Amino acid sequence: MAEPGVETRTRSSVITARAAATFDPVGRSVATARAFVRDTLQGWGYAEVVDDAVVLTSELVTNAVIHAGTAADVLCLRSEDGIRVEVADRYPEREIPVQGGRAVVAHPDRENGRGLLLCAALATRWGVEYTPTHKRVWFQLDLPERAIGTRSAGPVLPDALLPVADSRVRVAVAQIDRGGAITSWNEDAEELFGYASEQVTGKPLGDLAAWPHTPGIGTGLAEALRLSRWEGSYGIRCADGRIIPVYASHLRVRDAEGEPSTVCLLVREYERAVLQTPQRPAVSDSGAESRATDPFEVFIGSPAPDDLDGLLQRTVERARDMLDGDSAFLLLATDDETELEVRATTGLPSARQRFARVPVETGASRYGSARMPAVHEDLAAVPGAVPLLEGTGMRSVVTVPLKVEGRLTGSLGVAAESSNRYSNEEALRLQFAADRIALAVESARLGELERLRRGSLSFLVEASDLLAGTLDRDQTLALMAQMTVPTLATWCAVYTIADQASDPYLSYVLHEDEDRIDGLKALLSTIAPPDPVPTPGARVWAAPAEAAHRAALSTSMRELGQGSGPLSSGIDTTLATAAAVGGETVVLPLVARNRVIGMLTLGKPSDDHFRQEILELAEDLSRRAALALDNARLYSERMAISQSLQRSLLPPGLPQIENVEVEVIYRAAGEGNEVGGDFYDLFPIRDNAYGFAIGDVCGTGPEAAAVTGLARHALRLLAREGFGGPAVLERLNAAILDEGARSRFLTLLYGELWPQEDGSALLKVVCAGHPLPLRLRQNGTVVPAADPQPLLGVIDDLELYEQNITLEPGDVLLCVTDGVTERREGTRMLGDDGLAEVLKTCTGLTAGAVAARVLRAVERFAQEPASDDMAILAMRIPEPLPTD
Repeated sequence: MAEPGVETRTRSSVITARAAATFDPVGRSVATARAFVRDTLQGWGYAEVVDDAVVLTSELVTNAVIHAGTAADVLCLRSEDGIRVEVADRYPEREIPVQGGRAVVAHPDRENGRGLLLCAALATRWGVEYTPTHKRVWFQLDLPERAIGTRSAGPVLPDALLPVADSRVRVAVAQIDRGGAITSWNEDAEELFGYASEQVTGKPLGDLAAWPHTPGIGTGLAEALRLSRWEGSYGIRCADGRIIPVYASHLRVRDAEGEPSTVCLLVREYERAVLQTPQRPAVSDSGAESRATDPFEVFIGSPAPDDLDGLLQRTVERARDMLDGDSAFLLLATDDETELEVRATTGLPSARQRFARVPVETGASRYGSARMPAVHEDLAAVPGAVPLLEGTGMRSVVTVPLKVEGRLTGSLGVAAESSNRYSNEEALRLQFAADRIALAVESARLGELERLRRGSLSFLVEASDLLAGTLDRDQTLALMAQMTVPTLATWCAVYTIADQASDPYLSYVLHEDEDRIDGLKALLSTIAPPDPVPTPGARVWAAPAEAAHRAALSTSMRELGQGSGPLSSGIDTTLATAAAVGGETVVLPLVARNRVIGMLTLGKPSDDHFRQEILELAEDLSRRAALALDNARLYSERMAISQSLQRSLLPPGLPQIENVEVEVIYRAAGEGNEVGGDFYDLFPIRDNAYGFAIGDVCGTGPEAAAVTGLARHALRLLAREGFGGPAVLERLNAAILDEGARSRFLTLLYGELWPQEDGSALLKVVCAGHPLPLRLRQNGTVVPAADPQPLLGVIDDLELYEQNITLEPGDVLLCVTDGVTERREGTRMLGDDGLAEVLKTCTGLTAGAVAARVLRAVERFAQEPASDDMAILAMRIPEPLPTD
């Protein structure tokens, strides 16, 4: 049974499109359902009825998922004369609120039955249908009648009330493909932004768009380009480096082949009326009690945008329209209620004012406090009364506080270009509107803050992982800058301080536009670095902006003084740099281990400001970065000391031996180790006599390197004292054993070499536990050149002997350590036989080529890098040159 005014069926009409969705019984489904209906109707081109449809859908879905506790089925039907929306739940026994002649109409603030009352007030027709399992509420909204060809229309306005635009309005049109790249760029876009079509075609729109980068917050550019429709403001970076605020309207389309793309229409921000979708006018209902016509009341009855920025922007626009102002602004209070941060403006240079901060208390009177409503009839009579409006041409302003439970959460203001526009009556109306929106704004702000904190936590975790992954100082500096740009700032500079007596040094500079880095670095190099103050937190540094302004002014004056010729490229670079650093610049100290080791400098482009949450995130990052940078510094210092000591253990150089080719290749295992347990040496003993050695100390690293130094220096000393090979090694054995617990056993091949007059060379060798030297004869045979004997550092009494070898012209003697022969790949090992096979292929090669081929064979034997030290010593007797 239907009540009066309620239809249970609709007039027949041709359905031209339909869209359906089901929403789970959870609170967030209401917002999702609103977005579904809004996107559907906008996609169908029915903007006139979107607001009413979204309001009704919101209430009906709330009844289903919140009060009935069931899933909600939403069906949108399009016809030629309007739309029909059906919302069904699975709780059919719920009653319909009675609205008859004598029935008392429920208060709009009551939850029970409000959805059906709104249907009665807003819908052209509506009804309720019951089945054994469902209850379905439907409503129909007819399109307003309009003249043939009219899509929408507004009233006739006096010329003085028409929107302001340039004498030639330019609408830039850019088409963006599925991947976000620009495929078309019209002439107006070339004129507005300075790029020819061929310069930008194929490039991502993100390279030009100055889109807000805030971790965890807001819709990104890529997401906006995928929406069916989108309207809003952002910036476009022009060819000269300036960022122009634009108002954009995006429409997602598809071509004949079904390939999607996005058409972007862009105008200057102050000409937004050219593209902005007109607000739905209030609709009168002759058969019902007159509804509120106040624009702000209409807004309060509409579903608010899901994101904070959208809510604030709609608030200031409706507040401006409500009081017929020229501009409006909304500021949010910081947590300590000492400052207000500009978050939304209309009719003002929003890019210049966004995130600027002003104090809550600016004077002793009530008009100097944001906690009380205030009306300024003529700002010219009280300069500085409203710092936000200085230089904007506004003469009168009314401001009211936003409060939640007695706590200041923000301030809303409307301004006009003429004086004496506002009185206490307008202040009361604005305060009433502020009271209605304050709770919604605070709820959205807390939601944004929570998302920001989650995003910040994720950002810091990733930053910590990246910083902990390197101990290289230069890489740490690069990571610090790359993590801040563009996520936290437009540009970044890192100053480092070597020690307490040193001045800060500009170590790294990064800008989101690579073409600006050189100019920015040159500018920062001309000004004194910021003071290394250890006080935590960000502090403003005005020097870069002031220096850029002076440089731009000086360059402009020089160019003007040169006459009417074309401007040089130098002024373009100077002006672009000035625009890049013209905004707020802050310095955060890099403090590690109670010492300032540098400064992290973050900057914004002209007249832009940092929001407080970003500064807090940057402070957290600076603490982590400072510790990582100091760790890298300590590691570099210790690495330099270690490498210096290790290099002292290497031979200073190889002597030139007549008629003998010598080549040595050395590879120490372990990062940063230049010397390990393997070692080599070749040194003169006396005239025409040379000593050579190749050995392997047990283990690798610094401990093995200590025994290496002992062995190498002892060999030289004992050999030059006239001891033969066995005596040299026996005394070295005793010295190693004298080290006690620090001693390590040692394998060693030691020999003495005497070049002969006939072109051959005599060698006397002792092989103490070392891999045997291999001799490659000219005919390609390979044989061991010595016998194995006991190694050193194990037993006291050694009886060693030396063996004589004569190398003929063309012969090669190859000496290696076990890092070569014990090279492994799984269960396979190169071994002595494998090395001999490699050496057989080296007939006729020089000593250098032999050593290189052996090393290459060792490296290719296994995929994993070598885990043991390697030393290769190759000696070859060259063949005599043929005589004529």
